[in-house]
Amino acid sequence: MEPTDLRIALFSGNYNYVRDGANQALNRLVGYLLRRGAKVRVYSPVVENPAFAATGEVVNVPSFSIPRRREYRIPSRFAGEPQHDLEAFHPNVIHVASPDIVAHRAITWARENDVATVASVHTRFETYLQYYHLQMFEPVIRAILRRFYRRCDAIVAPAESTAAILRAQRMGKDISIWTRGVDREQFHPGRRDLAWRRSLGVADNELLIVFLGRVVMEKGLDVFAAAMEEVRARDIPHKVLVIGEGPARAWFAQAVPEAVFTGQLTGAELGHALASGDVLLNPSVTEAFGNVTLEAMACALPVVAASASGTTNLVRHGETGVLVPPNGTSAYADALEAYARDPELRRRHGEAGLAYAKTMDWDHINDAVLQVYLRVAGKRKATKDKSQLSTLS
Repeated sequence: MEPTDLRIALFSGNYNYVRDGANQALNRLVGYLLRRGAKVRVYSPVVENPAFAATGEVVNVPSFSIPRRREYRIPSRFAGEPQHDLEAFHPNVIHVASPDIVAHRAITWARENDVATVASVHTRFETYLQYYHLQMFEPVIRAILRRFYRRCDAIVAPAESTAAILRAQRMGKDISIWTRGVDREQFHPGRRDLAWRRSLGVADNELLIVFLGRVVMEKGLDVFAAAMEEVRARDIPHKVLVIGEGPARAWFAQAVPEAVFTGQLTGAELGHALASGDVLLNPSVTEAFGNVTLEAMACALPVVAASASGTTNLVRHGETGVLVPPNGTSAYADALEAYARDPELRRRHGEAGLAYAKTMDWDHINDAVLQVYLRVAGKRKATKDKSQLSTLS
């Protein structure tokens, strides 16, 4: 098969109505597929004022908002217009990007119509439960995820560490890597601006520690705050730059009084703010990859991060940053203190991270997904052709 033979139906619970790394990766993938001549149709909830313009054609899927997190929506119905449109599109690959109700229905439709299915993993949903004191339900969620992924022909995961967890949890056997690239026109050390830092009240001798992402508890805000408490106790000159927005902002502002909040930034403003920091602190253990980590590395910032899935494939301990056991408050403070006391160490680790980021080309990365599509669709086609020949003979 050739890319021009592909007709791909992408099901996403959030394609562009909230901005995050997973959605931007999906939009980049669709753009690449369209340039290669594949036909793509996206099925996702549509809102009046999305976070950014969608790439490709989007078919609205009925949805409802999540209680207490109204910015997110859950696709709720496959039957009706979405299914009619899908049948008219006549795909030969179904790609499901989130394990929601409609994605389950799409997989069932694909199996009934002998269409290849690919699932992409963007976050470790089961890890969210600990932040809402619902750990008792982890086995149930894991069983639901296992049924979801094992009904697909192939899985693509953003990092080998995430793929290893999926294999250990028996989520599937055919697991390939779809890592993430970085826009090096947006993120690069040339955007660093000392005058801008000073305008925020950051002194030149203060270590500017960056948090980048949605301001939600599942990003490890409690661990971040505990680490900052210890940094303050050690009398290390520092400030915190919080780039992002979310429902836990008020809690975070109270817990980290030395923080400066920029709100959500995009484009050049985001690159400008990130490059003006000194070190990224990323304590999240819920990431399947960690786009913000790679973006910081592209800005020549060393990274202090939890030793968890995704991050362990990006941060080289003692070379591009420091990996810390999850919840290791003192270890986070130790790493930040070392960077504060030794600017040369900070520069050396930042330069090593930048060199790695320069190797992460988006087109090369997205081609890995295209090859998975071609393989699973080609296999389905070969099986159909063989069956038809057998019937004729």
